[in-house]
Amino acid sequence: MKTFRKKICLLGHYSVGKTSLTRRFVEDRFDENYLSTIGIHISKQSLVLKDKDMEVELLIWDLAGGERFADVGPYYLRGAVGALVVCDLTDARSSWEMPYHASQLREVNKDAHFVFVGNKSDLTDQIVVSLDDIRRLSADFGGQALLASAKDGSNVSEAFAMLVAQMYR
Repeated sequence: MKTFRKKICLLGHYSVGKTSLTRRFVEDRFDENYLSTIGIHISKQSLVLKDKDMEVELLIWDLAGGERFADVGPYYLRGAVGALVVCDLTDARSSWEMPYHASQLREVNKDAHFVFVGNKSDLTDQIVVSLDDIRRLSADFGGQALLASAKDGSNVSEAFAMLVAQMYR
């Protein structure tokens, strides 16, 4: 079985759950305590593509959101082949920034792959952003869209798997 190493990023406004999604995917755990990422946090996790008889080792760069990203984003994005672009389903403003974050990666890698993820789907009574909203935002980038919850784990592995599948179509 061949093994490939790929750098991907988690992009989005601060407090949308990028670190929580990464932690759920890599460690299968969730922490209620919010700690803002300062700079970057790098994790590693592998996915096996049985139909292609290959393993993909993901180097997952969890990047700080907000103004911190604007200053350093382009440097950290170099070498990334794709990203999960994340919004908080309970905060419409965070979804409006998704195209900005995807554009930043597209400037560094015109062939980058995207999955637009609406996180916090478990907060059903607080949701103000729909899957259709996210699909509209992702359309210009050829990305796919889905709803996930880092807290209960729904669709987290699927989001990463969708991104890897795009890379190896």
